[in-house]
Amino acid sequence: MLRWLALAGVLTAAGTFLMWPGQPGGRLVRTYGDVVTADRVAVIVPGADTTVATFDDSTRRPGGAARALLAEAARLAPGKRLAVVAWLGYDSPPTLSLGAITDDAAVEGAAELRRTVAGLHTRTDAPIVLLCHSYGSVLCAEGAAPGLPVTDLAVFGSPGLDVPSAAALPPRVWAGLGDDDWIRFVPKTKIGPLGFGTDPMSPGFGARVFDVGPGGHSDYFSPGTASLRNLAMIALGHPERVTS
Repeated sequence: MLRWLALAGVLTAAGTFLMWPGQPGGRLVRTYGDVVTADRVAVIVPGADTTVATFDDSTRRPGGAARALLAEAARLAPGKRLAVVAWLGYDSPPTLSLGAITDDAAVEGAAELRRTVAGLHTRTDAPIVLLCHSYGSVLCAEGAAPGLPVTDLAVFGSPGLDVPSAAALPPRVWAGLGDDDWIRFVPKTKIGPLGFGTDPMSPGFGARVFDVGPGGHSDYFSPGTASLRNLAMIALGHPERVTS
């Protein structure tokens, strides 16, 4: 349950934490599985256009993604206990907005993410990994750059990261991009306040590239995909079983 997380908000039900203040879409953090007894903990950080109203719509949203990840982990490693935190702890900007091409929301959200990870560490010794989609990858890089205590950071469908290389981030950095993901056409550059910077898929960045398959921008947690399998392996702590 989420009652122990160091977040400003209102606990509404077991495993659910509503946060405020925020944009009209709101903030919501929800746990799936028992964090206290887990062997591993994964935090899913979604991208733009994520709201409380759409939180559980499908595997394209954090709630559905968390359930798909748990199911895949149970299939691949039935004896290992994984807990997943679906984290909408920031004001996710609309895709068609200035906010989606600047890092303002990411910088603010990074501070909240660090508080969440700190709260998790007060309740579990299990390794924590970050799984960060699209604009969420910008947020995770902002939060992880000063040395966030997580073992792995996986970014996928990323518009670029404002860090020079994977070496500036946690010990293992992973990057994936679907063959049909439209974000591959977004320039990976930063001009003044616009854009985000380095392409984490570029060889010079130094991330471990994992196989995603032919999916589109919101298909990374779709059942039966290479991306879901590999994200589950990252979450479970089996880097040797991640395919590239």
